Amino acid sequence: MAAQGLLQTNTYGRGLVGARQAISHIGYVQIDTISVVERAHHHVLHTRVPSFQPAMINTLLLDRDVFEYWAHAAAFLPMADFRFSLPYKHAIKSGQTHWYKNKDKKLMSELLARVRSEGPMRARDVEQNKKTTKKSAGWWDWKPAKKALEQLYMQGDLMVSHREGFQKTYDLTERVLPSHINSKMPSIDEFATHIVDQQLRCHGFVSLKGFTYLRRDTALRTAVKTLVSARLAEGILEQVQIDSGEIFMIEAGAFESKLPRLSHRMLILSPFDNAVIQRERLKVLFQYDYQLECYVPESKRRYGYFCLPLLYRDKFIGRMDCKAHRKVKHLEIKALYIEPHDFDDDEMINAFVHAMILFCRFQQCERVSLTRVYPRYLTQPLQAALEPLR
Repeated sequence: MAAQGLLQTNTYGRGLVGARQAISHIGYVQIDTISVVERAHHHVLHTRVPSFQPAMINTLLLDRDVFEYWAHAAAFLPMADFRFSLPYKHAIKSGQTHWYKNKDKKLMSELLARVRSEGPMRARDVEQNKKTTKKSAGWWDWKPAKKALEQLYMQGDLMVSHREGFQKTYDLTERVLPSHINSKMPSIDEFATHIVDQQLRCHGFVSLKGFTYLRRDTALRTAVKTLVSARLAEGILEQVQIDSGEIFMIEAGAFESKLPRLSHRMLILSPFDNAVIQRERLKVLFQYDYQLECYVPESKRRYGYFCLPLLYRDKFIGRMDCKAHRKVKHLEIKALYIEPHDFDDDEMINAFVHAMILFCRFQQCERVSLTRVYPRYLTQPLQAALEPLR
């Protein structure tokens, strides 16, 4: 949790500076379209950076501090790490792997030429052109054109220059990429070193499987395994076997370093937060069995459509199913689940209320309602504590 920047209130700084530093440290911020509460990429930074505002992400894009591409999912990544996106781009462009199996090369060539001659293009521009172009120009059909733009983006010919909400604007990579950024294809060993260093920096405690989470490149996995073995032999890394039998790597001497002092603080996390996205790791290390149930049939859900993990001090203590009704500025807590615990209820409730004040403001809501609480004996004290927010 310390490596994730979740134990202190101002680990990375405030506002735009803090957002830039947070993305640099944790390596990526996942982009997600679900809007039950504020978008995941905003939520992750709100959790870590005081005074963060959603518009700051587009500022970081425009300032070329970050770029948009694929991590294990769509994400904002530090521009300094650009070269490590090249292996996947090359694999797509060369046909080693597919983004779209049947790519329209003619359409891609025409769109690329138009961007080169006319400047940045939004997918919406193609849609508008479709509405005004004669039927004979059928290549402007919306879906094929959007796919062609995405293919050009995924294979590296285009980059996202900026965004308006979820409307991406594409431009030529050479016009977006700053001249000082290293754009040389990394060797397999350089890539492995980058991954190992990044994972240790942002997680602190990493299994061999975790180093290459959702990466299917066999050669890269082998290189990472070789590098980890070498660092263990040199005493740069140590390995720790936990009660489950699983082995994790840490930097040598990490357990001797001083950790931040714990406060009675609660954080409401995004389901796509870097700290919780590796669900098996979460369960093994924190005994926290978490699943995002919006992808689960309603009849099979245990907790709700969009439950948010609750981190109290350094423990995951529950989850909250909620929805922001922005038009009426109302944050509805459909259900709050607190797991069996040995901490003081009053301190936990105070921490929850303080977290809700900040979270409600972040959702641009002015009042909160609470419908169900588990265990039920916490219902009355929680309702009473939330009364000023009603």
